[in-house]
This record gives sequence, C-alpha cells and structure tokens, in this order.
Amino acid sequence: MADLGDRRLYLCVPDRPDLDRFVAACIAGGVDLVQLREKELDDRRLLTRAELVRRVCADAGVPFVLNDRPDLALAAGADGVHVGQDDVPPSVARRIMGDGAIVGLSTHAPAELAASVGEPVDYVSAGPVAPTPTKPGRPGVGLGYVRHAVEHARRPVFVTGGASPATVAGIVGAGARRVVAVRWLTEAADPEAAARQLRRALDAAIAEAEGAEAADPSPA
Repeated sequence: MADLGDRRLYLCVPDRPDLDRFVAACIAGGVDLVQLREKELDDRRLLTRAELVRRVCADAGVPFVLNDRPDLALAAGADGVHVGQDDVPPSVARRIMGDGAIVGLSTHAPAELAASVGEPVDYVSAGPVAPTPTKPGRPGVGLGYVRHAVEHARRPVFVTGGASPATVAGIVGAGARRVVAVRWLTEAADPEAAARQLRRALDAAIAEAEGAEAADPSPA
C-alpha cells in the first residue's frame, strides 16, 4: 500500500491542449497529487496523454494517478489509479497495479464508505459536497457526509465538489484535511496563481483548526 503522507491538494484534470504546462503550473502553485480524468479519448490517445502527465509529475516528485483504467495506468507508468463505484473493483485494480501503487476509490454515501473499509485502497474521495458539472446528475452530499467519511474511513479522505479559497474553511471545519480541485484550477487564467491561492487558504484553514484543537483538547 502507498503512503500519501501529508499530500492535501489533489488536481483532477481532463485532457486539454496545454496539459503538460497546465499541470506543471498547478504543481508549482502547491498541488501535490495529480489525476488525469478523461472519458472521451480512445485508448492509444489516453495512454499518450497519461505518459505526458506522468513525466511532468515525475520531474516534480508528485504522484500521478489515472482515472478508471488500471491497465492503462500500469502501461503509462502511473503511480496509481482511481476507480469509481461502477468501475473495476479496487481489488482488481490492486492486482493489476501491484502492492506499491496508489489505489483510490470514489464514495458518495455511508454504505459505499462502509464497503470501502475492507477494500485494498489507499484513500477514498468523499463528495461531491455540492452539485458540480464534472459529475452531471449527481446530487451534492453536503458536509454531513464529509464528517461521516473522516470519522469512519480509516484512511485518508479527499473531499470533492467545489473546492475554492472560499469553501475550504467549511470543508476543513467538517474534519477534512485534503481536497480535490477541478474547476477552480481548470478554469483559471493563471493556474499557478490559482493553485497558490487555494493552497494558502487550505493550509491556513488547517492551521487554524489544529490550533483550536490544541487549545481545547476536550472531546467534542
């Protein structure tokens, strides 16, 4: 199993013409985990684009994860794969990728989270907190599910859905310490500056939350 350490700002990006430059800029701004999530490309093109992102991430010392496809993740030399509830089971992804790879799993409800406890995954995602165009038709789960996931996941939890400098304090207040960013970065005119702004807001919210916990260690 992989150790994610204190990685806390996770970029999820579709293919785009400036993919390598965009990913490098986001990493320079504070992103420390990257996923390529692309549903439209054929296998050969997806493999080529995954290899491109893997090289950028390797040069920066940042893990690279491919969405959905453990076979192509392995072929591209990715550090891991992220699967959803309708993709291959995490146990199959683990068998393909090997013990040292990162395997992540999407969860959207307490029952899915409970089922993940027995799966060979290194992290789960929880969300989306609010409805998002990247997950059409999926309702927001709210911060209540974030609290539940953090309390019961038994592994790192990355929160999805609308992460921005304006929302991370609420996410951190629900107990989370890791977020997935999509539109805040992919729609930014200056992705490095946007990543830096988000990372600073996230780090500040975490520092404030942990300072408050240290000052009042009594159980909630």
